[in-house]
Amino acid sequence: MLVPDPKVVRKLLTRYASLRIAQAEKERQETTRELDDVTYTLCVMMSAADIHEAVEKADALLLAAARPAETAAADADDEEGLRLAV
Repeated sequence: MLVPDPKVVRKLLTRYASLRIAQAEKERQETTRELDDVTYTLCVMMSAADIHEAVEKADALLLAAARPAETAAADADDEEGLRLAV
């Protein structure tokens, strides 16, 4: 199974959130169209039936992608247990 690039997923989630906010502030046809496009893309990318499932799966993917970075940072800690800024 193909796994989406976490960077792309993060950008889509950010765009989705921004469009939802813009739509809530003032409804516009072009915003609605773009929101529909981003929603569709997230659903397809995450193999989800609806946007709620897509966001849930995207969050899980981003969390899983962050874990290896946290593990690597923990391995690089010095003797005092200080973490490196990443």
